[in-house]
Amino acid sequence: MKIDLTETNSSKINASLVQARRDIGTPAIGMVLTLVIVTDEENAYDALKSANDASREHPSRIIVVIKRVSRSPRSRRDARLDAEVRVGTDSGTGETVVLRLHGELVDHAQSVVLPLLLPDAPVVVWWPEGAPQDLAGDPLGSLGQRRITDTYSAEDPIEALGSRATAYAPGDTDLSWTRITPWRSMLAAALDQQVHSVSSATVEGEDDNPSCELLAMWLSDRLQVPVKRTSSAGPGLTAVRLETKGGGIVLDRADGALATLCMPGQPDRAVALKRRDTAELLAEELRRLDPDNTYEASLKFGVARLAATSGSAKPAPAKAEAKAQAPADAEAPAAKPAPAKPAKKAAAK
Repeated sequence: MKIDLTETNSSKINASLVQARRDIGTPAIGMVLTLVIVTDEENAYDALKSANDASREHPSRIIVVIKRVSRSPRSRRDARLDAEVRVGTDSGTGETVVLRLHGELVDHAQSVVLPLLLPDAPVVVWWPEGAPQDLAGDPLGSLGQRRITDTYSAEDPIEALGSRATAYAPGDTDLSWTRITPWRSMLAAALDQQVHSVSSATVEGEDDNPSCELLAMWLSDRLQVPVKRTSSAGPGLTAVRLETKGGGIVLDRADGALATLCMPGQPDRAVALKRRDTAELLAEELRRLDPDNTYEASLKFGVARLAATSGSAKPAPAKAEAKAQAPADAEAPAAKPAPAKPAKKAAAK
């Protein structure tokens, strides 16, 4: 069921939701959270489709906030709210309210959304793209226990990672981090079967892919080893190589669907590691509402620090050898110039 409301307000929208539930014979509310999607007209359809698919696992009230840009000064002064209410099969397993804000109302979206939140239910705010720099400080972001972004859609994903790290607040997360969950699980399981520690690592993937950077930062932060970042044609993340004294551990996914895991002393095995769509990623993030401390630590490790660590990966063994040889050769530099000076004086005489 769909109900179109023009020049409406939050009270009328709530009344329409109650009436729509009665009309379809489900007056009770069986939803577990409120998902607020902040987007534009161009991306609203794809975002709403992903949210509806995710609602089959997490029944929720979906509120889509679309801020309509006004071109003329007069239209910018006129505040207007148009809404579309969807209940039943048109809204997955929950309810959907599409809000279109015009004029000055664009700057007061939180006052429109607040009365529509489910009582005593957690709130998750999702920006498919165009997220503000300070998520927790944003008026809409401050309503949510969890705030989801996607740096992959940013114009400069690597710079966006730096912005996310600077303004991080507990509850922030990113779909670029969610994309590497299967990789992190597979690598952790592989390391549990090894007796040798990792000495270095290499992460291979597309340029400007934030998931590759996050995986490299996670490895460097958790293993405390230099991690080298290399480029490939993709798709996405293609390979991870971990070096140990017993041999290399390689997780290679060239086609974006099936990966090959190679470990010392074991036969190569094929593992399913397909690229997941946005609905699956969103559903995973909605499973937890507590702060992700692992994401925080990896994000704050920093891309710049990762680059510096990668740059020092090659000369590190040489420095270690020099330090190891220093005690044995400590007197050698002083021993050589000592006889040279008397020789010069003798020649002068």
